[in-house]
Amino acid sequence: MYSNKGAILIIYTGGTIGMIKDHKTNTLKPFDFSEIEKKVPEIKGFGYNIASVSLYPLVDSSNINIKSWIKIAKIIELNYSKYDGFVVLHGTDTMAYSASALSFMLENLEKPVIFTGSQLPIGTLRTDGKENLITAIEIAAAKLNGTSIVPEVCIYFENKLYRGNRTTKQSSKHFNAFISDNYPPLALAGINIDYNFSAIFYPSKKNKLKVNTVFNDNVLIIKLFPGFTENYFSEILQLPKLKGIILETFGSGNAPTIKWFIKILKKAIDNEIIVLNITQCDTGGTDMGKYETSRELLNIGVTNGADMTTEAALTKLMYLIGKKLPYSELKNELQHSIRGEMS
Repeated sequence: MYSNKGAILIIYTGGTIGMIKDHKTNTLKPFDFSEIEKKVPEIKGFGYNIASVSLYPLVDSSNINIKSWIKIAKIIELNYSKYDGFVVLHGTDTMAYSASALSFMLENLEKPVIFTGSQLPIGTLRTDGKENLITAIEIAAAKLNGTSIVPEVCIYFENKLYRGNRTTKQSSKHFNAFISDNYPPLALAGINIDYNFSAIFYPSKKNKLKVNTVFNDNVLIIKLFPGFTENYFSEILQLPKLKGIILETFGSGNAPTIKWFIKILKKAIDNEIIVLNITQCDTGGTDMGKYETSRELLNIGVTNGADMTTEAALTKLMYLIGKKLPYSELKNELQHSIRGEMS
């Protein structure tokens, strides 16, 4: 039996959705989310118990960092027993990074954590923020036979619900700002909300929520391009304290076969620096060994990132390095799905 009665906590981190126009200064300013039902009276019709909390200070999404993720995770942990679901309002620019990070931080999650935001402020006439917020709240509260329908960290935007760690931002100007090329939507919102139950992850057994807050930020993303030089590459991999790199390669995981490039990578791997290979392409993933231009990477011990997004690969690497696993175990964990982030 479907149910939509529940208690929802809105967590406002900052971003476009929470802005209204100050008619005195003609600029945008954050509004008070404790009065959200006055600004968006439609949500009263749900009959939910809705509360809100804001990060202090509010953070533009371009300034989001590990400390911000920890704050969000701690708010959820502190309020986990009080609410049926959580809606995180966040700027769009780094939303996919934050949703990916939270998916790894929140272990044994059994309640929805729905990230959403908007391309236009909620105080403007054509805002996409109202629909995004209203539907995100409805999804966060939705239950079937007393169990949350979507017990995952997700992003809801422009009629689609995505697994957070499968999502990336695709547009800076369209309302359909996000895409999940390698995994289907978890729900589509039209006249009804149609859930894709087979795509949703349901825990096999109930365990207490565990919040992991130790991330290691000694990692880099390196995007390969035609013409990069030996000095450039060598200097990067000699940075002190470096623990891992995300190597964004061509096509299905291909890279130059020139000797100096392979030699530098092998030296890094011999020094137990993780080199995680993901594709620059929007769709598909890496398949090392398929072509000669990726076979050498496989032979020297580069780790296969399969079809992970850059956002998921980065936050997963930070999370697993933070666990201080033995190098071989770390490599193994990176190549297996732990939160549905890879196929």
